[in-house]
Amino acid sequence: MRLIIAGGGTGGHLFPGLAVAREFQRRDAMTEILFVGTEMGIESRVLPREGFPLATIPIKGMKGRGIGGLLQALYGIPLSLFRSLRIVRSFRPNCIIGLGGYASGPFLLAGKISGIRCAIMEQNLRPGFTNRLLGRVVDRVFTSYEKSASYFPRRKVIETGNPVRWQTLPQVEKGGKFTLLIFGGSAGAHRINLCAIEAMKRLRGLSSMLHIIHQTGEKDFTTVKATYGFLPFEAEVFPFIERIDEAYARADLVVCRAGAGTVAELTVFGKAAILVPYPYAAYDHQRFNAEALRDHGAAELILDAELSGERLAEMIRALYLDRRRLEAMGDATRKLGKTEAAKKIVDECLALMERREA
Repeated sequence: MRLIIAGGGTGGHLFPGLAVAREFQRRDAMTEILFVGTEMGIESRVLPREGFPLATIPIKGMKGRGIGGLLQALYGIPLSLFRSLRIVRSFRPNCIIGLGGYASGPFLLAGKISGIRCAIMEQNLRPGFTNRLLGRVVDRVFTSYEKSASYFPRRKVIETGNPVRWQTLPQVEKGGKFTLLIFGGSAGAHRINLCAIEAMKRLRGLSSMLHIIHQTGEKDFTTVKATYGFLPFEAEVFPFIERIDEAYARADLVVCRAGAGTVAELTVFGKAAILVPYPYAAYDHQRFNAEALRDHGAAELILDAELSGERLAEMIRALYLDRRRLEAMGDATRKLGKTEAAKKIVDECLALMERREA
């Protein structure tokens, strides 16, 4: 069996694909899996460490690139489609799964042109433009939210949830302090970094009771780490946390963006969170993700424009002092988790391939 998983760009797109790839391998160790993405995306750094081959196509995003960037991106579309057709004909996959991201568009089109069974994974409540178009031509659409079905042909939609890399959290030694995990996605979030530092300055009175784990991203790492040196907190600061499952296991409260992958991890692991949606995400999808959790009592929401060190400190302090509320948020989050997402997606893809062979 041969499988191509196309897309990426960010961890939110790539990591669910990795979870599906691992589930295919668990079913059949002989499954051949090829990822397709771009040289600029996170996939070019992560996949070699994970042991998966990566083929790249020269596609680039068009949004917010100016006239020159737009022309360059448009020029890359036919080249990417041609390159995608060559990869499909060379690898001869039984199925192609699109993850979203720039690479998924031309590659899924190449797959359909070649008569391959194709599916897409939509991680967000409100789909982006590419997936809405692809939903008309692919065989299956796997969604994370029930409300996403309204954007696609309903006969193709299966609500599976968003696959996560780890089904259970590892056993870790937590220590006696209340642990706060702060991160802004795989690349970090400058605004969250700044406001978190300001919040810590206002929470000095809790310094002996708090332990901080802070993922900053590469750009802010040196500055944020140095700033913690002047604060009375016990803090671990990283540009990127490889084993985020261990950080989740230690965390009592999470402060983070509301990307689809992060939201899926929070729900599977049952973690209470303060969500700060990235305001420039396509179609404002992070806000919709965050509102879905908030409306179920599973998270607190602060819009990026309203984020400040003062407000963040107040919210952290309130949740630290009200453990019943914190526990209730965690329980509500856990009820939203879909731990069988990767299994359901693999089951459906295998069924698609069987129908094709029949």
